[in-house]
Amino acid sequence: MLAQNNTQRGLYHTYSHIFMLSAWGFVIAITSFLFLYLGYKLDEYLGTAPNFMFGLFFLALFTSIARLFREAWIKKKDV
Repeated sequence: MLAQNNTQRGLYHTYSHIFMLSAWGFVIAITSFLFLYLGYKLDEYLGTAPNFMFGLFFLALFTSIARLFREAWIKKKDV
């Protein structure tokens, strides 16, 4: 019974990094498309064709990737 619990913990620890990366992939995709849509609506309202759409898209992309690297840096210190 104890050996089974240790193998399950080891299995969780092995796949926890993959789960974290897949969750960050969803976060990056969702925030990018959400900010893209908000930029599109803002451009539509103000009449400034693709300016806010691209600006907010790249803002979401860069900030979410920066947060991913920050969390990876913190995890690296723990290992």
